[in-house]
Amino acid sequence: MSNPVPPRRAPDQPWRSEGAPSPAPTPPPKKKMPGGWGGLILTALIVYLIANLVLSFFDDGDEPTISYTEFSKQVDAGNVSKIYSKGDAIQGQLKKEREKPGDEKGNYTKFLTQRPAFADDKLWDDLTKHGVTVTAEPVVQERSFLSNLLISLAPMLLLVVLWIFIARRMSAGMGGGMLGRKTPPKPVELEPGVKRTTFEDVAGIDEVEGELNDVVDFLKNPDAYRSMGAKMPRGVLLAGPPGTGKTLLARAVAGEAGVPFFSASASEFIEMIVGVGASRVRELFAEARKVAPSIIFIDEIDTIGRARGGGSGMGGHDEREQTLNQILTEMDGFSGAEGVIVLAATNRADVLDPALTRPGRFDRVVNVSPPDRGGREAILRIHTRTIPLADDVDLAQVARTTPGMTGAELANLANEAALIAVKRKKRTVTQSDLSEAMEKVQLGAERPLVMPEEERRRTAYHESGHALLGMLQPGADPVRKITIVPRGRALGVTLSTPDSDKYAYTEEYLRGRIIGALGGMAAEHVVYGVVTTGAENDLEQVTNIARGMVGRWGMSELVGRLSALPSDAQQAYGLSAAPQTLDVIDGEMRRIVDECYESACRQLRDHRDQLDALAAALLANETLEEAEAYRVAGVVRKAAGSH
Repeated sequence: MSNPVPPRRAPDQPWRSEGAPSPAPTPPPKKKMPGGWGGLILTALIVYLIANLVLSFFDDGDEPTISYTEFSKQVDAGNVSKIYSKGDAIQGQLKKEREKPGDEKGNYTKFLTQRPAFADDKLWDDLTKHGVTVTAEPVVQERSFLSNLLISLAPMLLLVVLWIFIARRMSAGMGGGMLGRKTPPKPVELEPGVKRTTFEDVAGIDEVEGELNDVVDFLKNPDAYRSMGAKMPRGVLLAGPPGTGKTLLARAVAGEAGVPFFSASASEFIEMIVGVGASRVRELFAEARKVAPSIIFIDEIDTIGRARGGGSGMGGHDEREQTLNQILTEMDGFSGAEGVIVLAATNRADVLDPALTRPGRFDRVVNVSPPDRGGREAILRIHTRTIPLADDVDLAQVARTTPGMTGAELANLANEAALIAVKRKKRTVTQSDLSEAMEKVQLGAERPLVMPEEERRRTAYHESGHALLGMLQPGADPVRKITIVPRGRALGVTLSTPDSDKYAYTEEYLRGRIIGALGGMAAEHVVYGVVTTGAENDLEQVTNIARGMVGRWGMSELVGRLSALPSDAQQAYGLSAAPQTLDVIDGEMRRIVDECYESACRQLRDHRDQLDALAAALLANETLEEAEAYRVAGVVRKAAGSH
């Protein structure tokens, strides 16, 4: 099993590394307050003044100022309960509310007034006479200066806290380098005791290992190559379908050579701000040179390595193109003796810029293909090393029935089998667990769908038509399983896989594939005289095969021996040939499919008894395995390779 790459320590470091020594820790840069402390003090002062104004506004207007004449009237009327005097200023409180004087609205009980200096009345006698209390404390309590200060400081403190919070968030965003890194990157070491990936963890692609062994040998013994004047390829491009193990191979090369390994996805270099990608590329190559010999691995390089000048970007100032230009410059700047080798992976090698694949950049292109039968068995053994297997498990048989599967799909198959065993509360994974996992991966998960009996019967004939024609066609792939249990999007499935891997197909084999795919529709036509929508997926397969036969593989006399359609004809259909040629292709496709459909209907009419027997067995059992299906159909299973 492969070991995971350690995570990145910093979010703006777009690469991960294995086996690189840790540099001396650098002190974090001091965070500077945006705007400075002067701005904070000025803002706080403004807030303080505004708060005081607001508080003074709220303090005024509660206790009205009345005339001394009004005050004397209230005393004479016996409506004053208590007063407080400081000099000639008098504060007081009435026993009963009175309307505010002048134009003011509302009533008041507490009041303020001023005794004139020339007044010569007998105020004390009047107060004593009417029982007015003269207090030693103010009747109208006013907040002290300290209270006003504390209240006005509250919003200022809130502002300071908010200011510091925003400043920290901004410094965190800018400190990592919004326009580039401010601090040097820190390579990540593997955790202690974690074993690095080597060629022991890679199987099924021996020819690719042989190509990469040259790189490993150069990294281990660079002096031997230098003494002969030989230079190692500066870059190796791993091209192949998804899941074939390109990333695993790159890590295995680094682990086998025992050198630091820097890995990054090409998309992680791209940012909205132009120039960041190029800056990150420079830093990555600089780090790799510091610990040379080392390996840089760039995954999905077609993200930034597409051919330039296609009009997709904004001229030479596009961020993607700048990043690509920087990679080209860095690779071309190597002296060859630095010991830094660039590995890259892509599943779209056809769209890469020619400047990337020229000698001096990626000198060597290694095609990583899906494994053959022996390779699949070896891959299954690697991915089941930590899975307890029962004695009845035959990995060679599983490898035979999984043609075309990649390493990632085989790893998923082994994991699905382990999950099924856990659900069944088993201690080991058995062959039945692997078989069910294979059905789930290849055919889709079962659906709890209750079909009407008539539709179930029609589905049985549909699948029987596929299976019977697959059994009758010379050289066709053997039928492995027939089921009318709904799986995925299909109401029923017929699984056919070859005994051995095929790398080239004859016209007879392809016609047999078309006849087998049309078998379901032909069976419905022969038995019921109707056509249903259940043949949609079959017709898509038929169309693709017929288009390839006529437009790409030269299997039509009228079109001739030329490739008139591109490989991705579904997307670019009609753009690479003249209209007359396309008309001929269309006519030839229809001719081939019509001939195959007539052949399918004729064979099913001739073997109607076998078709009925298969359909009846399917209705009774729902699923037929390979041996039972051939026995019910009365067809002798041909040995592998015979016609």
